[in-house]
Amino acid sequence: MTEDVPTTSAIREMAKTARGVMAPQCGLAPGLIGIVGADLANRFDRLRDIELRVGALPRYPNGLLGYSFTWSPAGVINEYINDCEVIANGNVKLVPALDGIEVINIEGQEFEAFSTSGGLGTMCETYAGRVDTLNYKTIRYPGHCRLMRFLLYELILKDKRELTEQILTEAKPPVREDVVYVYAVVEGWKNGQLAREEFYRAYHPRRIDGKHWRAISWTTAGSVAAVVEMVADVVLPQQGFLKQEEIPFEAFLNTENGAFFREKAEVEFS
Repeated sequence: MTEDVPTTSAIREMAKTARGVMAPQCGLAPGLIGIVGADLANRFDRLRDIELRVGALPRYPNGLLGYSFTWSPAGVINEYINDCEVIANGNVKLVPALDGIEVINIEGQEFEAFSTSGGLGTMCETYAGRVDTLNYKTIRYPGHCRLMRFLLYELILKDKRELTEQILTEAKPPVREDVVYVYAVVEGWKNGQLAREEFYRAYHPRRIDGKHWRAISWTTAGSVAAVVEMVADVVLPQQGFLKQEEIPFEAFLNTENGAFFREKAEVEFS
């Protein structure tokens, strides 16, 4: 489930001689968002832009950060500090994390989004030479990025990751009610006409087998479990390195765990 690039590179090297399939990055981002983005991209004859956005947020934010650490603080800090691989003007390059801030309006609610590392997984390699723009950004409530820049760079806490994790975890503990936003936009040409495809979902906590699951927990675990199902059912390759963008979205949704990601009205587990 890692967004860490060196870890994925090490797994990819192992996959060269592995007897089984090696499928890292099959959580939420990287993971589900890459599957969704590739599904949209496959609808075009020629691509121009792929823009992917994911946010795991408290549903009822408080404080200036508007955040809660419902998943690994170490992973969050990793995303906020390491450089981000993108395709810009047709070229694969690295850009700083916490850069490229933009405003997003989702159903009347304003958010910000900015570059964070690792969310694209192997997509830059897959789509190199095929798109002008490919990037991944994390969604947060307005003002979050500015404060994290202050904390990490003006106070230079980027050099003290363990201390930063401790401070943030104690200040912003997990909340029970969270929300995961998944938003993808792809532009390109179909039959000679410029077109745009979008995907948007807001995933909330739910009860599964009588247990309350936070949105970030079930979306991450559900994505991993769906990929495991597909490998077990021989829907996916049985050996070597598996890229998330190679996983068919419809087949993913047709698994027992992937069904959680369909519209809420269609699937309800209690």
